[in-house]
Amino acid sequence: MQYFEQIAKELGIAARQVQAVAALLDEGATIPFIARYRKEAHGSLDEVAITAVRDRLGQLRELEARRQAILKSLAERNLLTEELQAQVNRTANLVALEDVYLPYRPKRRTRATIAREKGLEPLALALLEQKATLCPQDAAAAFVNPEKEVASVEDALAGARDIIAETVSEDARARTALRDLFARKALATSAVSKGKEAEGAKFSYYFAWQETAAKAAGHRLLAMLRGEAEGVLNLHFLPETEPALEQLHALFVKNASPAGLQVREAVDDGYKRLLAPSLETELRGQLREKAEHEAIVVFARNLRQLLLASPLGQKRVLAIDPGFRTGCKVVCLDAQGALLHHDLIYVMSPEQQKTAGLKLQKLCDTYKIEAVGIGNGTAGRETESLVRAMRLSVPVLMVSESGASVYSASEAARKEFPDLDLTVRGAVSIGRRLMDPLAELVKIDPKAIGVGQYQHDVDQGQLKQSLTDVVESCVNAVGVELNTASAELLTHVSGLGPALAKAVITYREANGPFKQRRELLKVPRLGPKAFEQAAGFLRIHGGKNPLDASAVHPESYNVVEAMAKDLGCAMADMLAKPELRRRVQLKKYLGSSVGLPTLNDIMSELEKPGRDPREAFEAFAFAEGVSSMNDLEPGMRLPGIVTNVTNFGAFVDIGVHQDGLVHVSQLADHFVSDPHAVLKVQQKVRVTVLEVDADRKRIALSLREHPESAPVRRPQRDDTAAEKTQGKPKPAGQRKKDEAGHRPFQGLLPKPGK
Repeated sequence: MQYFEQIAKELGIAARQVQAVAALLDEGATIPFIARYRKEAHGSLDEVAITAVRDRLGQLRELEARRQAILKSLAERNLLTEELQAQVNRTANLVALEDVYLPYRPKRRTRATIAREKGLEPLALALLEQKATLCPQDAAAAFVNPEKEVASVEDALAGARDIIAETVSEDARARTALRDLFARKALATSAVSKGKEAEGAKFSYYFAWQETAAKAAGHRLLAMLRGEAEGVLNLHFLPETEPALEQLHALFVKNASPAGLQVREAVDDGYKRLLAPSLETELRGQLREKAEHEAIVVFARNLRQLLLASPLGQKRVLAIDPGFRTGCKVVCLDAQGALLHHDLIYVMSPEQQKTAGLKLQKLCDTYKIEAVGIGNGTAGRETESLVRAMRLSVPVLMVSESGASVYSASEAARKEFPDLDLTVRGAVSIGRRLMDPLAELVKIDPKAIGVGQYQHDVDQGQLKQSLTDVVESCVNAVGVELNTASAELLTHVSGLGPALAKAVITYREANGPFKQRRELLKVPRLGPKAFEQAAGFLRIHGGKNPLDASAVHPESYNVVEAMAKDLGCAMADMLAKPELRRRVQLKKYLGSSVGLPTLNDIMSELEKPGRDPREAFEAFAFAEGVSSMNDLEPGMRLPGIVTNVTNFGAFVDIGVHQDGLVHVSQLADHFVSDPHAVLKVQQKVRVTVLEVDADRKRIALSLREHPESAPVRRPQRDDTAAEKTQGKPKPAGQRKKDEAGHRPFQGLLPKPGK
């Protein structure tokens, strides 16, 4: 119960809400199901809050497991006293718990343990008392013992200082005080490794860098850590030495007596040799964890926006995977995405283009094509120009190819199209992505989609959990058509997973389309619990029960049937006529498990059964005559699509096979601290070209209304002051230098005065 109270306080919700969520999670309920169909139990918490409860509960349970392991270890070694047990039990976080355990942790032989084996601990304790009358040399003389490898007075004092140094480094008070100093005052200092200047040129931004660690942007920290991992940079996270030693002296040095001077020397050694490296490692881990969390949040947010991009819908599509030398792969798909025909065209010469145009026209006529989708890779813009020149009466749309090659080589693609070339499978994926981005993108590892930031540098377990949460949230928010969904899409439906998704497909292939949701219970191994979790997110259009096409859960069908009965009409009439629904008095249908939240959801769903929460599809076209970087000139105003949003800006596809960067300073005419507050993935924008570097393949763009005016400046930051500690501040141009190689792409920034 203490967990529920603690989590409730941290998240600003009621303890009963936390308890309800915890109980549902422990029963195996998924987050989408809990959020959508158990609102009465937890008080209408959203998915974000439920996810936070799950994650915090996991952390606290991990803490408790570690606490019990420590108590068991101490008891087995006869070290557990009542006082120590009470101290372990009242410790509220993992870091503090490890501090308490540190002096008792089994460890390898250290200089201090060797000194203890030589019998020097009484000398160390005597020195720590720092009595003015104690002469360290006289006291140490009694411990000289060549048989124990204590050959001299200085050997004895050195061993005693080693014991004191380790005692200081393991003292909980000292670690707490110094940990706070490190958190507030540590500087992130980066320098190039000797002889690595040429090899590590991409990290040149950090060859002589210093800033307050606590205020360093996450993407810069990850960049420096990557440079360190590649052996290019030497990286440290340390405060100034003197303030740290002053705090330790205040804790352990009582006076300036001869014994006190021995303690001071031991404290200094303990800090530099033991405590500082330990706390630096700890801080490094915390900074990395924070930076990784930021990167994962960015990735998850971008992925959600991409998955929920507007679908073209069920249209007959001709899709083209462009190519020059190898030709363009063409496929024709029916309204459900099934492959009807595949072909090949070439667009290198005028003669080839003429033949290709005639073939495409014939395919459009034969298969009654309603839209043409063209991949945005190599030859994409050229192919688009050819198709547009045909003046077809259907929209011609560019489609992102990101990740299509991953799907083409996947087991799922090989199983679906075992006899087709990889590029033909890629064309199918392009067409299906246009029709329904969500249904197609779930077949691809999210890390291959290209909307992440430092995705290979972060904790892969946390990244996978976060992205899985996003995919499941999106799939269940949109809903899945049971009779056409792929196994990959069904896998993400609440309560199913890979095995049950495969079983559903096998049953569907053997028995034909499902006629009602209840038929799912006939699927082998799909029991009542899985049905409860999944049914509300599955749709059957044209089935026996019209509610099967909606998000109304089967457990609530009786409520809707009672409403229709009270109105004296058929359920179909109730769905079709708003005036009938307006006569429903919701309070009449309240029950022990059905409250107003569920009843309101039911009425909203009856108004628009199976509504798609995604925005309506809007056709988009790049600027004509601008298909390569050679066509760009500063000052051009061009349409574009946001492909990725990071903490330092956004990448925009303007149709030249190379995304441009809108730096955070160019996102608006006012100061923007968070790019995600003004842009999202797949958003359509108009940008101004600032600079073009064709050799380095970099394009700087602006979203400002008057980009020729002075750049928007950030507020003064403390890292400028940190730079001054090196003797001189960095030039503004050095601070703004691009960071290619450290983050996905910084691009070219406007020169002063532009």
